[in-house]
Amino acid sequence: MVYDVVVVGSCMTDLVSYTPRLPKAGETIHGHKFFIGFGGKGANQCIQAARLGAKSAMVSKVRLKNKF
Repeated sequence: MVYDVVVVGSCMTDLVSYTPRLPKAGETIHGHKFFIGFGGKGANQCIQAARLGAKSAMVSKVRLKNKF
């Protein structure tokens, strides 16, 4: 396949929790909403290139967490 843009970069899983306010230093507060999203600088660049009309591809390392 031929691509207009090939991005070599990072892909991350974002863990996001919404809270009513920012916690103070050392404080723990409960969130009311939580979601897991996709991100990373490389992934964001690849998505934006595709949204702008480029045929884009992503090259990234996938690291599996060891269960030791």
